Amino acid sequence: MVGCAGVGRVRQIAAPASRRTYNCGMRARPAPLVEPSAPLSPERIARFSRQIMLPGFGELAQRRLAAARVLVVGAGGLGSALVPYLAGAGVGTIGLADDDVVELSNLHRQVSHGLADVGRPKVDSLADAVAAIDPECRVVRHAERLTAANIRDILARYDLVVDGSDNFPTRYLTNDAALLEGVPLVWGAILRYHGQVGLSWHEHGPTYRDVFPVPPAPDEVLSCELGGVLPTLCATVGALMANEVVKIVTGIGELLLGRVATIDALSGRSREIEYERIADAPAITSLIDYEVFCGVDDAASAAQAEASAPPISAAELLRRMRSGEPLRLLDVREPVEAALRRISGSELVPIGELASGAEPTSGAGALVVYCEQDTRSRRAARLLRERGHGDVMYLAGGIDAFSSVAGELVHR
Repeated sequence: MVGCAGVGRVRQIAAPASRRTYNCGMRARPAPLVEPSAPLSPERIARFSRQIMLPGFGELAQRRLAAARVLVVGAGGLGSALVPYLAGAGVGTIGLADDDVVELSNLHRQVSHGLADVGRPKVDSLADAVAAIDPECRVVRHAERLTAANIRDILARYDLVVDGSDNFPTRYLTNDAALLEGVPLVWGAILRYHGQVGLSWHEHGPTYRDVFPVPPAPDEVLSCELGGVLPTLCATVGALMANEVVKIVTGIGELLLGRVATIDALSGRSREIEYERIADAPAITSLIDYEVFCGVDDAASAAQAEASAPPISAAELLRRMRSGEPLRLLDVREPVEAALRRISGSELVPIGELASGAEPTSGAGALVVYCEQDTRSRRAARLLRERGHGDVMYLAGGIDAFSSVAGELVHR
């Protein structure tokens, strides 16, 4: 799990932007989540003095943080941003759930990992970062992928869960497990220049399923690997997630119940989208196969995946082009579009002609199909594979994405 993923489309309800309470007959600010720990030592009071002195905070809130047990799902972009703040704030126990290892391409955004950590389990690297901040913070490492078979046993050891995972099956799994275990869930998502933060807490308000009732189709999901992400967005969204944890544990402030906070890093603007519980939604009584639920692993998707061509990101295409690797570029847009801009060295065969039997010029190297974004290129690549063309890929994000990373190779 890398800690970045596509943001979802929020199910929005009409509501005044100024409204700031959850209108469902429930408390807008539940009581503090945990009982306080024993009194703090003078050293710990000195350590957290700038926090304890805050209006409405005090030593009692600090002792609640010391007693809190927080499970963080994902040790990537969001996890590596929020976990240090949890440790710095004084959370007593932090669980880290991630089965991935640190890769070089992670380092631009997963700033708790360093070059020396490449190849190490992310939970180990992040645990070391926590130890450097506060050796008294207890870190529990779960170096495994969470599934319906193990998540409830793990979650039963914690008071709260924070989901910074990179895929929809894990998000729905974590939401449903949190609901069944009766614990609050703070979730976040990032992609390109946009981020979202929300709170799912069935006991006091709506859940993740109320804002995202239906998972997106697998071929509509754009990962950070293909879509990219601005590294500072990880810090912004991760800090907001950690802030929500502090509020839930201590009972201060107003919680994100029935609201999703959205961030646009390019404009510097943020807004909130309000939503309510779906009254007739099916009750969650058990965990299911979330790969199937999200269409990732069912028979139809498997057959479609076999016929479909894999994507290639704009950055990876540029890398291969610069390395001199043999490639063939196929533009399946209309001539009027190609006249405005096209990737240098590409061949034009509009999708309509391709569907009528036209073929690209034969040659050496993989065939990369592109259009404006990638709707037509996916279809074209699938047609070519069905005709026996083996090494075919489609350009994720199309010429729009490629222009942003290699504008000098796009001729107008």
